[in-house]
Amino acid sequence: MTILYALVARGSVVLAEQSGTSTNASTIARQILEKIPGNNDSNASYSQDRYIFHVKRTDGLTVLCMADDSAGRRIPFAFLEEIHQRFVRTYGRAVLSAQAYGMNDEFSRVLSQQMEYYSSDPNADRINRLKGEMSQVRTVMVENIDKVLERGDRLELLVDKTANMQENTFRFRKQARRFRSTVWWRNVKLTVALIFLLLVIVYVVLAFACHGLTFPTCLK
Repeated sequence: MTILYALVARGSVVLAEQSGTSTNASTIARQILEKIPGNNDSNASYSQDRYIFHVKRTDGLTVLCMADDSAGRRIPFAFLEEIHQRFVRTYGRAVLSAQAYGMNDEFSRVLSQQMEYYSSDPNADRINRLKGEMSQVRTVMVENIDKVLERGDRLELLVDKTANMQENTFRFRKQARRFRSTVWWRNVKLTVALIFLLLVIVYVVLAFACHGLTFPTCLK
């Protein structure tokens, strides 16, 4: 059997426990619970002879197991993750106020079943490998999404710049039309003034011409 011992605890308060063999794992596990630093979520492994104690702490709930050193880390931590999910799903917020061994009668059987499954069933390793591959794919997908989002920000920035350019172009065209209109009216006014001035000159010339022609007649 690969996984020989397991427990679930809140801080140093053991809520459920199961051992698959006669060892001092329970004593060592309690020492580990008392010496785990801080209250932050963490994963850790501690060696004791040819056994490894694997610990997973999440949201104040600690799940621990003892396994052969030949088991590696993937299977034990997959077991801990499974136990954590089952425990939280089964008891919810009750774990925050439960007394020591308050869930032991019921959940120790779950621990026993999962210990046997992860220790002897070959499907457990295949499932965990698949979970690992899916996790890697999820990581790649997140990276790709980040890149897409980053590219989206750049596209949005480019659109904003394009919109500003279009707005500036529209404003320039409007000002250009206004300027052309002003120039056109100025030219019209200048043309009218020139025509008026030309008419005045023609009138004066004709007036002088008329007086020049009639002046001798007037002397007679």
